[in-house]
Amino acid sequence: MKRKTMFEAVGGLPVLERVHKRFYDKVYAHPWLGQFFEGHSQAAIELRQTQFMAEKMGSKHPYPGRDLPLAHRRMYISEELLKLRQALLREALEEEGVCEELITRWLRIDHAFWGKVGNASLEEFHRVDFKYETPLIVENPHG
Repeated sequence: MKRKTMFEAVGGLPVLERVHKRFYDKVYAHPWLGQFFEGHSQAAIELRQTQFMAEKMGSKHPYPGRDLPLAHRRMYISEELLKLRQALLREALEEEGVCEELITRWLRIDHAFWGKVGNASLEEFHRVDFKYETPLIVENPHG
């Protein structure tokens, strides 16, 4: 008997879409994380995240978006931001009724990509050549 993919176990696209809607409602409303998304369509971001995670969870549909390092290159994303983001994702998963086992697996998949989007330090970030891009550094409004 064929083992279910993570994509199938969570309930496929309908669940991913609901989780990401809930999650990005939180992100866009957040005083710090929300600043990274100003001027960007929430629906478009939700769609890309759903497509990305669907592929990583075993969907047959390939992710059509940009490579993660390229898409996040101009943003200074600290470990603190990544942890905050993952806490909001956990909230969204719990609110959507995803069981703890699948939440743990989902967050593990999500965490696997931190190294592709996060920055070890501000100094490392400033070593990047932003010749044609404007770096985005958002200060924590709570200090």
